[in-house]
Amino acid sequence: MGIWARIGALSTVACGAVVYWLQPHKRVVQADRGRAHPFPYELKLVQVLFRHGARTPLKSIPDIQVAEWVPNLLKDPSHTSMNYVVTNLSGGPKPPSPIEDSYRAHTLAGGTFPGQLTTLGKQQLYDLGARIRKTYIEEFNFLSPIFRSSEVYVRSTNIVRTIESATCLLAGLFQQKQEGAVKIQTSEAETEILYPNYHGCKLLKLLSRHRWTESALLPDIAEDLKRIQSLLGIVGHKHVDFIQLRDDLVAREAHGLPCPTVLKNWQKTVEERAVEMVYYIYEPNKSENLQLSVGPLLHTLMANIEKKIEKSSDDSRKLYLYSVHDTTLMPCLMALGIFDMKWPPYAADIALELYEHRSTKEVYIKVSYIGQDQLVRGCSDVFCPLNEFRKALLPYMLDSKRHGALCNQTENITK
Repeated sequence: MGIWARIGALSTVACGAVVYWLQPHKRVVQADRGRAHPFPYELKLVQVLFRHGARTPLKSIPDIQVAEWVPNLLKDPSHTSMNYVVTNLSGGPKPPSPIEDSYRAHTLAGGTFPGQLTTLGKQQLYDLGARIRKTYIEEFNFLSPIFRSSEVYVRSTNIVRTIESATCLLAGLFQQKQEGAVKIQTSEAETEILYPNYHGCKLLKLLSRHRWTESALLPDIAEDLKRIQSLLGIVGHKHVDFIQLRDDLVAREAHGLPCPTVLKNWQKTVEERAVEMVYYIYEPNKSENLQLSVGPLLHTLMANIEKKIEKSSDDSRKLYLYSVHDTTLMPCLMALGIFDMKWPPYAADIALELYEHRSTKEVYIKVSYIGQDQLVRGCSDVFCPLNEFRKALLPYMLDSKRHGALCNQTENITK
């Protein structure tokens, strides 16, 4: 499988004997419908990482009942549109997108390309935007009801489904009201930090390749995969793993398309094994792996916080939006110590809120996942003092220079 195809496969993308590497359950604090009341705190900044909506599968499973992915599934609901332009990080022309090109080199049964946002996915992101609107416009009166680029920063991976997801979210958030075009910034593929970049980081590529191969050979995973391949009639030489099986199954189910009965009967096992594989691949008990995967992204999020609390800063932005993938959210959740061993659903989001105490002027961070407040590992409270939050993320954050140096340390890795 090519490198860009492998990135795509991960971007969708045991309980018995092989449990020694599973982490403990997450710690969740719920209040006021899952969100702690901000009083006596004043909201200063919000950053949201969100997964794209439902899409066509990244690759069809061989030798099983075909699903027809017809163009009618990709129609644009009129209420999800926004006027926007896509640029590079400096405001110049949109960079090339080798991942998107790899999708469009293939066609699924029915005539559409792999990895494309569907009508359902567009609605899911519109609904997420509406939820964000209810919180930060209607309840907190924090954001203006009209999109303004001076107030909202938008960045996406350079892939059509994430770019479209960002516009749909904004349509729901601002009810299609805007002052000027939305500017969506994207990065060159080699320097992308919004997903684990196997092309841009040599060490991550080598480590992940080994871990991916090993994960499929773990006793319980290998045994279950052999059984399901036999039941589905998939011949042994055609490579299929639980991550790919899950991707196809979830996409079919979301869009009401036919699915082999055998696969439906194994749905729970497929879901569990896929998560166990990706957890094994990331190996979050080793901080270096999460540094390589999302270290620069975590550093960027912290830099945005630090800049906002500088009294001399003239940054008027209140909301940073990052349109990303499930494989962005999972290592971020692992770094925060709140991964619940469940695959992030379409349109899942992580929100980081920066608060200042109205009396003491002390600064706090509050993290939520899919609308539920989370107690971050190393934090004493849901409203986490900034020094505690910074200390909690310190083992995983890397600036671009240190990340680049680490990525090139491949001398002792078998190629």
